[in-house]
Amino acid sequence: MARIIATAILVSLFGIGSAIAQDSCATKAISKDGKPLAGAARTSSIKKCCDDSAVGKDGKPLSGAAKTSYVKKCQADTS
Repeated sequence: MARIIATAILVSLFGIGSAIAQDSCATKAISKDGKPLAGAARTSSIKKCCDDSAVGKDGKPLSGAAKTSYVKKCQADTS
């Protein structure tokens, strides 16, 4: 019983963490005057944010296929 509860708590924490991470690039897509970006400007801002956040577990920037995959997933999650 304790194992089931611990698993449920762990799964919910991962869900909350991924929801917060998904909103981070979308919430950063704001113009200099504080208004939300739209269209190509929003897409460009989100892509740049995803590129900048592509860092591995060891703290080093991702490159190659790993970076491409991360950026693609990040953009899909924020759109």
